[in-house]
Amino acid sequence: MTTTGEHRDAAGGTTRGYWWWGRRRSVVLDVGLALVSALECGFEGVRFAGTSSLPVALGVIFGLLAGSVVLVRRRWPYAVVLVAVAVTPAQMGFVLGLVGLYALASSGAPRRIIAALTGMSFAATFIVTYVWTRQDLSDPALHTHAWYMLLLAVLVSVGLTAPPVLLGMYVGARRRLMESLRERADSLEQELSLLADRAEQRAEWARTEERTRIAREMHDVVAHRVSLMVVHAAALQAVALKDPPKAVKNAALVGDMGRQALTELREMLGVLRTGEAAAARKAKGAVSPVGGGPAGGGAAVPLAAVGVAAAAAAAAAAEDGPCLEDIEGLVGQSRDAGMVVDLMVQGDARPYAPEVEQTAYRVVQEALTNVHKHAAGARVTVRIAYRGREVAMQVENGPSDGAAADAGLPSGGNGLVGMRERVTALGGVFVSGVTDAGGFRVSAVLPDAVSRSAEAAVRSA
Repeated sequence: MTTTGEHRDAAGGTTRGYWWWGRRRSVVLDVGLALVSALECGFEGVRFAGTSSLPVALGVIFGLLAGSVVLVRRRWPYAVVLVAVAVTPAQMGFVLGLVGLYALASSGAPRRIIAALTGMSFAATFIVTYVWTRQDLSDPALHTHAWYMLLLAVLVSVGLTAPPVLLGMYVGARRRLMESLRERADSLEQELSLLADRAEQRAEWARTEERTRIAREMHDVVAHRVSLMVVHAAALQAVALKDPPKAVKNAALVGDMGRQALTELREMLGVLRTGEAAAARKAKGAVSPVGGGPAGGGAAVPLAAVGVAAAAAAAAAAEDGPCLEDIEGLVGQSRDAGMVVDLMVQGDARPYAPEVEQTAYRVVQEALTNVHKHAAGARVTVRIAYRGREVAMQVENGPSDGAAADAGLPSGGNGLVGMRERVTALGGVFVSGVTDAGGFRVSAVLPDAVSRSAEAAVRSA
């Protein structure tokens, strides 16, 4: 779980039940300062009452009340400074003035207000210090000069106003900096959490795409081979007693189809194992040193490794899969099964990207499989056209021969969907539909350049 600033404040004992104080230690600190200030003002109130012919009790009460204003320094620092300025002529409130100026400077108040109140405190302290110094040094025997009293008043005023203001400004700036850093850390933690969620979503998408690709490959391999095996098995059953040599030939073809299906399945599983092993090694070498961070970023590496495994497996499968040159053998297998197939090639053959050639092969393979399933005995025409930067393929069959025996092959309804997904994933165009003659036509165009950019996009994902 992500730890934010609110959690840290709660763990640090933050409470909202003490008026304007946020922490218990703040209450203790302000109460202690208020007691010290009240005692100092109360003690000075006794002397003030003696010099002003006021009752001592009244002077003490006045001093205690004035010194207790420190309690509101966090909420109303202006009031603390103004009270300190007001009691300066009575020569009391030194602690009150120091604390008030510090609280004002650290509160983040506008600079002009801080300067105005600091100037008032400086002026009050200067006047009172100069007046009392002049009275104390009025004896002519001391031979004091006016500049000496002015200098002394300035030094006292600066000493009582400058240090608390400068310290308060420093503490306030540091506090605001820490709050800004804390907010930035919280923002970064939220961004890391979002990135981890996005990485998990991308990993889930990669797993889904990989499952879909494996299902599509399994469907193409198994459906085609098994369809041919079923057709040959039906022919074997029909001629087993009448034509033993032909039955032996069909049995051999069934065995070849089964061995080819097993070989392709083993190759596919081997590619998947190789891709997963390579992705695991890459993920192991790319482990982040801060993988155990609070935002759970450590889990993003194995999740992203799933996408690497998917891309690696897909690339390896494309490189080791069938190509356009294998279409002639594919057509020959259908001819051996009794299907009438015409293969027409236009243009000069040239190599294309592995994904393009494999997709073209699978489209023709699935189209021929559908003819075996749904149009037994129909005549089929396979057209391959090489057009420079693209390759086009078309498989068209006529109406089914009613005299041909139906092999009874099941259909999952995913053949056309899988072909469309393959073609559109490479930026190609796929069209299928019934012909005017009552047959069925499957057409696809695959661009070579677009397929390479699609490959780069898959690998970067």
